[in-house]
Amino acid sequence: MPARRATEEHISTESRINDRIRVPEVRLVGAEGEQIGIVAIGEAMRMAQEADLDLVEVAPTARPPVCKLMDFGKFKYESDQKRREARKNQVQTVIKEMKLRPKIDPHDYETKKGHIVRFLRAGDKVKITIMFRGREQSRPELGIRLLQRLSADVAELGYVEAQPKQDGRNMTMVMAPHKGSKPQRLPEPAGHV
Repeated sequence: MPARRATEEHISTESRINDRIRVPEVRLVGAEGEQIGIVAIGEAMRMAQEADLDLVEVAPTARPPVCKLMDFGKFKYESDQKRREARKNQVQTVIKEMKLRPKIDPHDYETKKGHIVRFLRAGDKVKITIMFRGREQSRPELGIRLLQRLSADVAELGYVEAQPKQDGRNMTMVMAPHKGSKPQRLPEPAGHV
């Protein structure tokens, strides 16, 4: 494979401003959003200096490119704030895993179900894995029955996102909380690290 050429330019996502704009004429938009029209680049630069603003290329692919008179530092600060706010509002989906056996004791089943209820209430997805050993592999209907019973028991908190499927020795199913439900984060126990 040939090496990259040294002449290849680095593609920047940054807007070009002031003297970095190298076209003969631009479509100019004023500081208040008013259309000024197509003007020569020298005239646009002079108008920006008189208004003590920057000339910023906002649509470089247009013919001629669209430029706007604005305070570039303020524009960058506001766009960074918007990006930070959008990142803060994103929800991280966490997949918790619960492992069961086909021949599970009723008390153990209730304990595991309680954990799944807690995970779904917290807004997390739950991957339920049933592990088969030896001859249990020849009876996948036991696993399916157990997963159906479990999904019916926690139906008010979540729904089956991925139906049960056999994957070698394991059978997996994914449950997710209902869309409209608000996550209820519970405080961690004091001794938990």
